[in-house]
Amino acid sequence: MLIKQLPLKLRSGGKRDVRSQFAALCYRMKRGKIEILLITSRGSKRWIVPKGWPMDGLTPADSAAREAWEEAGVIGKPNHHCIGLYSYEKLFDDSGFPCVAMIYPVKVRSLASRFPEQGQRRRKWFSRKKAAARVKEPELARIIRDFDPRLLN
Repeated sequence: MLIKQLPLKLRSGGKRDVRSQFAALCYRMKRGKIEILLITSRGSKRWIVPKGWPMDGLTPADSAAREAWEEAGVIGKPNHHCIGLYSYEKLFDDSGFPCVAMIYPVKVRSLASRFPEQGQRRRKWFSRKKAAARVKEPELARIIRDFDPRLLN
């Protein structure tokens, strides 16, 4: 039985609360192989997946897809099943706070040449193995390594 994901209604949290983000695992099939799109962070230029804060009125998967558009120019279709989550420390103004990112697959149809954060980030396709080796978070690396879109509903 599938339960339809509803849009979020947001409330504010405390300074020490764990923050939630929604991440997009952008993928395509090329010559029968799965490829994962990674982008660089704006600050440290590390390889990451697109992610961002919840957006009022959007489902988590739709928020992840919107972030993929803004950060990487992804035109694609999100899957509304969370495939995992990972934790990390978000650095902001010389301090950090804990975050948990829920990951939603986004099947990439195409990449736009013009998008909101163009020029601020690099984007590149990798095999699952190489993408997993490029990200810093071990939980995210495992999710990438194990990802198989053929198992999605």
